[in-house]
Amino acid sequence: MRLPDLEAWAIFAEVAEHRSFSAAAEAIGLSKATVSKAVSRLEAQLGQSLFHRTSRRLALTEAGRPLADHAARLLAEARTAEEMARHGASAPMGRVRLAVPMTFGVVNVAPLLPDFLAANPGIDIELHLSDARVDIVAEGFDIALRIADLPDSSLRARRLCSIQVHLVAAPSYLQRAGRPTHAGQLGEHRLLGYTNVAGPWRFKGPDGAEVSVRADGPLAANSGDALMPTLLAGLGIARLPGFILGDTLESGAVVEILPDWRPSPTALHLLTPPSTLRPARVEALIAFLTERLKD
Repeated sequence: MRLPDLEAWAIFAEVAEHRSFSAAAEAIGLSKATVSKAVSRLEAQLGQSLFHRTSRRLALTEAGRPLADHAARLLAEARTAEEMARHGASAPMGRVRLAVPMTFGVVNVAPLLPDFLAANPGIDIELHLSDARVDIVAEGFDIALRIADLPDSSLRARRLCSIQVHLVAAPSYLQRAGRPTHAGQLGEHRLLGYTNVAGPWRFKGPDGAEVSVRADGPLAANSGDALMPTLLAGLGIARLPGFILGDTLESGAVVEILPDWRPSPTALHLLTPPSTLRPARVEALIAFLTERLKD
């Protein structure tokens, strides 16, 4: 039985990540010719091209794209195994790449990190803040926190806690447009949409009735924070989590409407790549975040 050419797979993963033979060669300390030969060798073994090559750009072929994900996993697991062998029972060391939604990260995650870093001086964290949904495997993240109902995927997911979502409007909007008394009336109002969550707003009423409403109004944005000025100006109704609303509910700057109609439940999840083989530094941060964010 012929063994797989693991070196060629690893080099292919680096070229796919850097989108350049030269950049990959520099990153792994090999000559460009060696890198090119390894990819050509792998293409010959597979019987198909992995890259479209031109004088100006290098792009994965249709066949190369899914194979690049597999190659990245192979390389990551090999590096993890080496690290585990090197460090053994020693204190966790190295960098952890963590992806977190923007506002939740600033408000709820960043304040926790000093405690973790002080307790784990050998670990450093690269914190990526964005409301866009990242591709954990393709972009090389060790951990991602995501607030959503998760679709089925190959990622490993752990539910940490529920996230309370509020349907709110400024008093000035309600004085002008009237206060809805049934979720079905929301279609008659100006709704501020959050574009990172696909589909209509869904609610369940006190009698079990379910209503779906398409968010259609003067502003849609991929950041909940970006909706706040328009919400506070009294120009529409928004559906936002408490960590974005902050103290605006308590101060009366916005008021909750339709409290008997529950929006679709959502939760905070911790996601990791499919492999169960993880470096000690990643396991340490997973344990810390799980404990500190469970409530």
